[in-house]
Parts: sequence; C-alpha cells; structure tokens
Amino acid sequence: MMRPSVTLKLATSLDGRIATASGESRWITGALARAAGHKLRAAHDAIAVGVGTALADDPQLTARTEPPVERQPVRVIFDRRLRVPPAARLFCTSGGPVILVAGEGRAQERRSALVEAGAEILDCPCDEAGLDLAAALMLLAGRGVASIYVEGGGQIAASLVRAGLVDRLEWFRAPLLLGGDGISAIAPLGLTRLDDAPGFRRESVRALGPDLHESYQRI
Repeated sequence: MMRPSVTLKLATSLDGRIATASGESRWITGALARAAGHKLRAAHDAIAVGVGTALADDPQLTARTEPPVERQPVRVIFDRRLRVPPAARLFCTSGGPVILVAGEGRAQERRSALVEAGAEILDCPCDEAGLDLAAALMLLAGRGVASIYVEGGGQIAASLVRAGLVDRLEWFRAPLLLGGDGISAIAPLGLTRLDDAPGFRRESVRALGPDLHESYQRI
C-alpha cells in the first residue's frame, strides 16, 4: 500500500507570511485565488490541517465550488492530544467524513464526545515532538485516501517538509508585505546548509486578479 500523495497549499504575502503578528489572516488572498483553492480541494481525496489551525480558524474544510462537487473530500485534523472541541463547525456542517489523527492512547476522556459528534479517530504513533506523519499517512491510505491537500498551519507544514512527505506545492501569493513579525507559512526547519534544503521545480505561474498562483513539484 502506497502512502497518499501530499499537496501543501500556502496562501501568503509576498514575504511568505500567513498572518500579521496579531494573527489576522482573513483574507490575505482575493476571491479568485480562494475559488482556485476550493477547486484544488475538490480534486483531492482529503483536506487536512493541523490542530492549531483548527482551533484558531474553526474551519469547515469543505470544497465550495460552482457547480457544487458531487463528493466532498474527507476532512482530516492532525490532533495529537484531541484538542478539537465537539462543537467545532466541522461537526455542524455538511461535508465529508471527519477523521482526527491522534496520538496513541491520548486524551481517552475526550474520545467518546468526539466520536458522538461524528469523528473517526485514528491512533497514530507519536512522541513529545509530534505525530509520526509517515505513519499517519499510511493510516489514511488504509481509509482509501490516495491524495491529501494540506492547508496549514506552519507547524504541520514544517513537519511534513522535514519528513520529506510533500510532493507538490500550490502557492498563492498576495501583493502584500507583512514583515518579519508576521506569522511564517512554514515553521523553522532547522537547516544549516543550503544543500539540505528541500528542492521543488516550478511547473506553472498564473495571475488570479492581483494574486499569483504558483505550482511546484518536488525534485
């Protein structure tokens, strides 16, 4: 069984920031870029975010396209300690199944409430640094997920990049500068040598109103 292909989606300022220092991020990119993002969601089996994004934004993680999609993607939260609340919008809106990828044996007292809300919980190996994302992807493959569209935040993006698990980048850039005190799209990677930096080949660039959409394939 192969792991799912992973597409990392970034919507940033020109200097790679996803929010201001205060956390304001809605909306960095414009309507055309957001519509393109929803089409990309619809083209994948699953949409995923880290728990930080789930708590900060309370997203629906649905593909909202015209015409409407026939099948909504599976909605995945990487949530090692099961911090997503049962009242999250994920559980109150129509969409694909909700899967929470949690650390093995974590947060037993919250599991029944989340399952009752509609979540499927997959137990994944982890340590104090986080989930074993390679193992998490194989668990999702076992649920029929062949492609996954990861929308953030910076910690899950960095973890996937460090593990060599990102196959494609879909990068939407708005003509804004937020500065070094803004929140970076990718958390620190711990690199000390340029030779160790993950490489990607640009496949296309297009304008979407004032924004740019760049597609990259891992080298």
